[in-house]
Amino acid sequence: MSLLRVLGRPMLASMFLAGGMNSVRDPKQVAEAAEPVVKPVADRVSVLPDRTEQAVRLNGAVQVVAGLMLATGRMPRPAALAIAATLVPTTLAGHRFWETEDPAERAQQRIHFLKNLSMLGGLLIAADDTGSRPSLLWRGSHAARGARRDAGLVRRSVRATARPAATAGRVRARLPV
Repeated sequence: MSLLRVLGRPMLASMFLAGGMNSVRDPKQVAEAAEPVVKPVADRVSVLPDRTEQAVRLNGAVQVVAGLMLATGRMPRPAALAIAATLVPTTLAGHRFWETEDPAERAQQRIHFLKNLSMLGGLLIAADDTGSRPSLLWRGSHAARGARRDAGLVRRSVRATARPAATAGRVRARLPV
C-alpha cells in the first residue's frame, strides 16, 4: 500500500470519527438543526427512525464505524461510500447558508458547506480507489478475454489434429485386416 494511502485515509476519516462520536454521545446538540432534513427523509424511508435524535445518533454511528474502517484500510471503498451517504444529509441539515440572513453567518456557513462538499469529493475518490489493484470489472473482462483466447487455441488445435486423424482412419478402414 502506498504511503499516501496509509496517511491519507486516516486523515480523511478523522473528521467523521470526531463528528460521529459527538453525534452518538450527545445527539441533542444537532437534533434541532437536523429536524428539517430528518423529517421528510424519515417519512419517505420507513427503515429510518422517526425521532430526530435517533436518526442523528444512527448517522453518527455509521460515521464512526465507517470512519474506523476507512482509517484502518478495512474495506475502504464501501466505508468511503457509507460516509459519503451520511455526509449529504449532515451537510444539508447543518450548513443551510441560503436560509441565513446575517452576512457574516452566511459566509461562515457557506465555507462549511463547501468544506463538506470538498470532503464528499475526497470520499468519492477514495471509494473509486482500487489501491493499485485492478477493479473487479477489469479482472472479469480480462479473465473472459483469456478464456476466449484459450477456447480459440483449443478449437484450432482440435481442427489441426482432427484432419490427419480422420485421414488415418479412412486409410485404415481400406486396409485388409
